[in-house]
Amino acid sequence: MPNAPATSTRFLAGYPAHLIAQTEQMIASGKLGPALFKRYPKPHEIRNERALQTYVTGLKSLYLRSTLPLTRITYDNNIHVVHNALGTHTTLSRVQGRRLKSKREIRIATLFRIMPEEFLRMIVVHELAHLREREHDKAFYQLCCHMEPAYHQLEFELRTYLCWLEVTGEAMWV
Repeated sequence: MPNAPATSTRFLAGYPAHLIAQTEQMIASGKLGPALFKRYPKPHEIRNERALQTYVTGLKSLYLRSTLPLTRITYDNNIHVVHNALGTHTTLSRVQGRRLKSKREIRIATLFRIMPEEFLRMIVVHELAHLREREHDKAFYQLCCHMEPAYHQLEFELRTYLCWLEVTGEAMWV
């Protein structure tokens, strides 16, 4: 695959130039996809909404017991990686009588239905961290690393896979 199309590294914005160059070189030589597939050989088995809810609730109860409960956890076909979203978290508040009712939802891009469990865990941890920390600041990333010690490495590898997918169109896990 030496004649691969020009690489798109928009998912790597903010990373050092040498990492971006290395990723571009691996994509151009056709080595990135197989390297990721070798490192993460099989997709997870969390394919339906119920399994996802059990998975997310388990992580939440392990690390964020004191946060408000989630009313909905779902895979969402409307979340597109093209718009730089892999998952979303929402909080809806409304007045009911004299009380303020809050609903909290986590939606994960359907792309994660057929990916390694490590990548799913990374995105779930990211969205769960938003329950406590709204902004992407130091406290937010410390919480992500508390829940998933390899968070930064997994995020980088997921982003490199998204570059591979955008350039080649070859999904690694089907």
